[in-house]
Amino acid sequence: MTGSKPNWWKASTCYQIWPASYKDSNNDGIGDIPGIISTLPYLKDLGIGTIWLSPMYDSPQKDMGYDISNYEAIYPPYGTMDDMDELIKKTHDLGMKLILDLVINHTSDQHDWFLQSRKDKTNKYADWYMWKDPKIVDGQRQPPNNWRSIFGGSAWEYAPERDQYYLHLFVPEQPDLNWENAETRRAIYKSAIEFWLEKGIDGFRVDTANLYSKVTSFPDAPETLHGEAYQPATEYYVNGPRMHEWLQEQREAVLDKYGDVFMVGELPGTDAAEVLKYVSAEAREYSCVFDFDVVMLGTGSKKHHVYRHALPEFKEAIRKCQDLLRGTDAWITVFLENHDQGRSLSRFATDKDEFREQAAKMLAVLLCSLTGTLFIYQGQEIGMFNHPEHWGIEDLRDIDSLNAYHDVKDRHEGDELWLKKAMKGLQAVGRDNARLPVQWDSTKHAGFTGGEPWIRVHDDYAKTNVADQLKNPSSVLNFWKKMIQLRKDHEDLLVFGHDFEVWDYHDQDVFTFTKKHPSSGQTLLVFCSFSDDTQPLHWPTKLKTTTSQLLISTVDHPQKYLTPWEARAYLIAEPPAVNGA
Repeated sequence: MTGSKPNWWKASTCYQIWPASYKDSNNDGIGDIPGIISTLPYLKDLGIGTIWLSPMYDSPQKDMGYDISNYEAIYPPYGTMDDMDELIKKTHDLGMKLILDLVINHTSDQHDWFLQSRKDKTNKYADWYMWKDPKIVDGQRQPPNNWRSIFGGSAWEYAPERDQYYLHLFVPEQPDLNWENAETRRAIYKSAIEFWLEKGIDGFRVDTANLYSKVTSFPDAPETLHGEAYQPATEYYVNGPRMHEWLQEQREAVLDKYGDVFMVGELPGTDAAEVLKYVSAEAREYSCVFDFDVVMLGTGSKKHHVYRHALPEFKEAIRKCQDLLRGTDAWITVFLENHDQGRSLSRFATDKDEFREQAAKMLAVLLCSLTGTLFIYQGQEIGMFNHPEHWGIEDLRDIDSLNAYHDVKDRHEGDELWLKKAMKGLQAVGRDNARLPVQWDSTKHAGFTGGEPWIRVHDDYAKTNVADQLKNPSSVLNFWKKMIQLRKDHEDLLVFGHDFEVWDYHDQDVFTFTKKHPSSGQTLLVFCSFSDDTQPLHWPTKLKTTTSQLLISTVDHPQKYLTPWEARAYLIAEPPAVNGA
């Protein structure tokens, strides 16, 4: 908060756009910036206040743009710098904000900084990445340590030009920058941050926002994957020793010159106490961060180790995030989808035909009732869901999914049942689920493109699309629009409410919670059914005698019990004080 006025980004509903799959304007099969511009009135009408545009920078696309070869150029299939300037202007003309992805843990191996760095050990850029000499074992060259890449295999890649290895926490084409080098940090600030703030963008979603600082002695990681050559080493590079020092430097050296810059960080593998160090308003490092406890439910250490979480686990993950606000000056985010996750309908609710629309509306009520900055992902507003189980590996494009599949294939010599298990995991949590083209209408390729799409369009597009839902007053899309407006109308309670409490922790079918208005004492009571069956309502005992007003319901005429996948929210007046209390 600045004085009594909240930061602009706290109550803003944010909409993430994955450019390759959003809207194609020139029929080459790939989404582009002019396509985004054409939909700005649609987003404004939906109630969106901020657009988060995923990487549109020039890139070899080894990891869908998270391997950046030039921070100051646009990937040509997405458009030109003139297109970006127009997008910034037209977004602002409509009263919306625009934030970009900030990817500064690593670059592409085709970035000029790295091309120079790998040439030899003495040039200007020699120390801009993390280079280490080989370990020699029995006369054989080995990586410097046993660290495992997040995408599998060694986290080190050999470069014969220097007779050294470089660190890459992700794919080998994504070398990690050396943040220990002050000259490197200054170049990052100038090229990746200031260049775009000068153009007028309003902030950044910060990729891998807690990975820059590594333990520079680079010790071997303990063996947690039995029998594996390379081991997870997160204790040596997540929330490393100099992270806060560098984020303070970034704030003071760059961000403070541009006013209230929104910085929302991706912060996996971090407990609440550590999160507070990043998001405390006093610390001013990040505005808020994405807590991944919810979206990581049911995921194992590998893609084929996936299980269906129980509802109490879901409740606890949400409670943990909401409780970050208790007695602190922190702020949080609310989300269930992004470009790295399976669709929320399939992951957390149901994508059965008979219940899908109800479930999508229920999740809208849940998300819009939680405190924090709300993020929704393209297609979420029409109830897009995971790709069908009958799709094969040939239909997928994500490097992480393909690596996971081929790892299973190699380990188990192509065993049919193992490959079936691998595909089941990818259908549940694979990243391509979120990267299928947005379903704009019921024409060929869902109105996404007039050409051949770069990735297969979901089979369901004729039944689930924007055009049809815009015409249907009771559609998921129009319900989302209603909920976003309701969130604005009751901002103090829905966006800024506090004292979040879960009332039915162990109930496997219904999620009941309350929270309070920051000044009036009014209470919001929310019921969300996660069941195919009719369910009773768990009214908190202390609220049974109070006056309640139905604020919203996913059904036209709510009855005594919750129908399958129904949600409803009530406003509860502050109960009168008891004499002598």
